[in-house]
Amino acid sequence: ERGSTDYEAARVDAIFNQRRPQRFPSAVLQAATEADVVAGVRLARERDWGVTVRSGGHSWAAWSLHDDAILLDLSGLREMAIESPSVATVSPSIRGGAEFSPFIRSRGHLFPGGHCPTVGLGGYLLQGGQGWNGRPWGWACESVLAVDVVTADGELVHASADSHPDLYWAARGAGPGFFGAVTRFYLRLFDLPPVFVQTTYALPIDRFDDVLHWAHDVLPTLDRRVEPVIVGTRIPPAGVDVGGAPMMIMLATGLFDSQDEADRLMRPLQGCPGLGDAYMGEFAAPVTFDVVGAIQESMSPTGHRYAADCAWTDATAAELAPLLRDLYTTLPTPQSFTIWYGWNPVRALPDMAFSMEANVYVATYAVWSDPADDERVQRWVSERYRALEPVSVGTYLGDADLLRRPAPFMAADNFRRLTAIRDEYDPQRRFPGFRVKPGTTPNEFETLAPE
Repeated sequence: ERGSTDYEAARVDAIFNQRRPQRFPSAVLQAATEADVVAGVRLARERDWGVTVRSGGHSWAAWSLHDDAILLDLSGLREMAIESPSVATVSPSIRGGAEFSPFIRSRGHLFPGGHCPTVGLGGYLLQGGQGWNGRPWGWACESVLAVDVVTADGELVHASADSHPDLYWAARGAGPGFFGAVTRFYLRLFDLPPVFVQTTYALPIDRFDDVLHWAHDVLPTLDRRVEPVIVGTRIPPAGVDVGGAPMMIMLATGLFDSQDEADRLMRPLQGCPGLGDAYMGEFAAPVTFDVVGAIQESMSPTGHRYAADCAWTDATAAELAPLLRDLYTTLPTPQSFTIWYGWNPVRALPDMAFSMEANVYVATYAVWSDPADDERVQRWVSERYRALEPVSVGTYLGDADLLRRPAPFMAADNFRRLTAIRDEYDPQRRFPGFRVKPGTTPNEFETLAPE
């Protein structure tokens, strides 16, 4: 409980972002079993506390920290099992890339887990889950077949399309607004494709407009298995030295049945402008998940402070270019980076809480070490994403901080349904919901003073 000698470590040590909010739960319960989670929720009911949940601690905004609540730390739940040839069960705290992916790959399976290996599966799956091979396989939450949940009443229930279907609907996309503590996920697995390749072009930043227009033109023509990303960074690939100046990296990964198929389906990327001036280039080169995982980890180093924001947009390249050019060329610290991710939805989403996507996903991850830079860097991020709002349709909960910049994160009808289900399962508001900055936003549960 608050005031005990080990309280502060339990409160913040698991939080990846070194910017630790000054929010203080009444107690932290380090659960070792599912029964502990049930007991924790029932204790909260007895003491009139709220309930929050932490799986991996990787959320940029530290969603799990609330005042006057018991924080359920699920890091002690460590289950991974293959239940059938195509179904796995897994605990929320299991790290998707570092633990779950190697476990299932060794058995010939794959799952659209998160790009950063150390992200816990709980928050990742609840908020949607944008991961490897996501364009052909869909959002990770689409492959959640069921969940075991401790409800606000302190009851453990199994929620699926046939049992507690409304709770199951909410678990696929409600993110930190989910009104229950998931103790187990049941996941549909995919066969592991035999070939994993990556195309990488490091390009001068002065070709930004040309590359962006080309990317918007080529995106609809690409096979779904090709996942194109344009990264703005000051950290060049190995062997490249641009003196710390900003640059672009056109990066595309893909999982295929053969190298010939990979070469053929990635061939449109060879039309990228600026290849004659490229600092380096590598086309459809075989790669491993260990290698790409290490690259992702190096871009999000431990022991640093972070500010993230993001936007979904259907805007044209001409509309986006002046706004994104600023995001790419004025990065506030040497470690910060911005991504353009070509998503290009081609089908309607399943009926679930998650309901916000568009043609392109833009996100920025500002990274620094000195607390004295907090205000400057946060202002840089927030101002630039406010500038994107006229061409944005909404945000993604995984990279959002609604206390600093509120934005819609769910379709209006879906949010109304989510609110109605919340009224049924948690009428006392035991689970406090999203942390939202005061102001007008289409989606909100809780309105608080900004920090």
